[in-house]
Amino acid sequence: MKKYVILTIAVVASCLTACKDYLDQVPENDIETFETIFERRSTADVWFTQSTLDMANNFVGFFTPGVIGADEFVTGDYERSLGAKMLNIPDGLQLSQKPIGDVWGSTYYSLRLLNTFIQRIVDVYDMTEAEKINWRAEAMAVKAFYYFELVKRYGPIVLVPTNIDVNVDLQKMQVPRSHVDTCFNEIVRLLDEAIPDLYYSKEREASHKLFPSKEGAMALKAKVLLYQASPLFNGNDFYVNFKGKDGEPLFNTKYDPEKWKRAAEAADEVVALCESLGYKLITGDQDKATNLLNDMRDIELSIWEREYDGVEAVFMTGFQGALINSFPYLLPNFPEGYPEKESSARGTFGPSMKMVESFYTKNGLPLNMDKEWPYANRYKMGREVDNTYQGVVALNEDVLNLHLRREPRFYAHIAADRCYWQRGPVASKNLEVQAYRGEAFGLHESYLDASTRQNICGYYVKKYTRTEVQTSNYRSNSAVLGDCRWPVIRLAELYLMQAEAWNEYLNKPDDRVYEPLNKVRRRAGIPDVQDAWKKFSTHPQQVENQAGMREIIRQEKTVEFAFEGHRFWDLRRWKTAHLELNDKILGWNVLGDNARTFYNNYEGPVVVWSKVKFISPRDYLFPIKAEEVMISGYVQNPGW
Repeated sequence: MKKYVILTIAVVASCLTACKDYLDQVPENDIETFETIFERRSTADVWFTQSTLDMANNFVGFFTPGVIGADEFVTGDYERSLGAKMLNIPDGLQLSQKPIGDVWGSTYYSLRLLNTFIQRIVDVYDMTEAEKINWRAEAMAVKAFYYFELVKRYGPIVLVPTNIDVNVDLQKMQVPRSHVDTCFNEIVRLLDEAIPDLYYSKEREASHKLFPSKEGAMALKAKVLLYQASPLFNGNDFYVNFKGKDGEPLFNTKYDPEKWKRAAEAADEVVALCESLGYKLITGDQDKATNLLNDMRDIELSIWEREYDGVEAVFMTGFQGALINSFPYLLPNFPEGYPEKESSARGTFGPSMKMVESFYTKNGLPLNMDKEWPYANRYKMGREVDNTYQGVVALNEDVLNLHLRREPRFYAHIAADRCYWQRGPVASKNLEVQAYRGEAFGLHESYLDASTRQNICGYYVKKYTRTEVQTSNYRSNSAVLGDCRWPVIRLAELYLMQAEAWNEYLNKPDDRVYEPLNKVRRRAGIPDVQDAWKKFSTHPQQVENQAGMREIIRQEKTVEFAFEGHRFWDLRRWKTAHLELNDKILGWNVLGDNARTFYNNYEGPVVVWSKVKFISPRDYLFPIKAEEVMISGYVQNPGW
């Protein structure tokens, strides 16, 4: 058996390195080997696993374009000097000669391997027919996932229903890009064919749990249809002149509202299934001292599920430790001698001021729409005396008003000055965040230096870290968390898909919009959307019309999925990236060693990173590598 495994790995390596000029050639001298590989279940499984590595390694994780490529995180030159290329995307430094986040070539190699698997799994002799059917369905779902990730990046792609024979004419290997709606429809077709033969998550064998389950594939289908209905792909006049090499249109620039209905119905279907299977938003933590702390714990745990045993995560994948491994960039770089110091912690990635201000007030409203919240004085100091905030905000101390009376998700995800951050399993580890220069969470140096680990904005991100795991020796202490993979689609996202799609389809929002949105808000510990706007808002009419609800749903999505890699893609599919991603990144004066200097004399935030650039329409789609365009005869994306 060992020789079969070694042989399989060798063949896969050959497939991944051979025929680089053409995306789906099958090496001629491997054909006999295929017959040997697909004799046995074990070697076929190795082939399948190899063909799905890109799914786990290239498309999810902290260092992907989605997570650190928008305007949510801010970091200085230190991480860029260490080669964090993804940070060049928001700086407008993408290149067609050597694209950042280039997955075109590697994904097509994986698609070729999947095509071979789909074709040959029937030949394996030591599997039942039911197993073969299920594995084939899993491969088709993974193929749909790959296609979708390509369309998100590149728009119209090359569809490869089968591998091209090596002996065909050279010109026939240069397959053209398909119309973007054809691409979306093929993704949906693959999922529709796969779904009936997929197992539910609880029924799958352990080694296949990183592949989509039945409910995972249905969730992916709903998300695909949501993207197809969104402004970037539905009636986008940016691409009137975007045509294939023979002059054929690659985008439909006529808006079709029925696409929203398809997306809404798909979201309704998968939500009904998930709820029948016992999926739910993570709630119910009651061992904390206050309701606010309990809400914060529920919110914290919403992305953390171990061993694929999902309660909220409908589809998970990624490499082992995908969530845990981001901690060095988020945990504070405490000064030498500080008892909580973690030697590998950099604390270099903090939230932008835009994200800090995106979280709602305690009444579940935008800061500038809550008539009970001191918006005009948000950059002045205030004091909290309400014991509701015990252990969350420093009581009876000077605290920036911006940090007071905010929603639970703010306190669960943002570590703000003079608020608390639980950094271990006991009460004594509830640390007050003191962020002025010279303080534990503040800058240690008297200058900003690109060669030094520094937080340049004055805030930290709590998401991706666990409050009960002590900061010092965090990696070894986090072993108790188990194997926590990346939550690709959570139930909360499906609820917001329902709200968004129905709102866009209906002339006037109704319970099909409000109710799924309110499910997310209730877990977040804030009032239902109608109650919040009617009782506390300066703009109560906003919940009564489509345009107003569109803004509300989009902000809810930004807040609920802050720092998870959604905003990067959402701003693109909403076609608002050019309005958002050219804003300079703001924070506080981290050189200030007291409240007045740190908070810029209470005059508002300062620019902490100005090298931002989004060129429209160019940056809405990634470039295909120029060399690939030249060899294969593809039409390059507009602007590249």
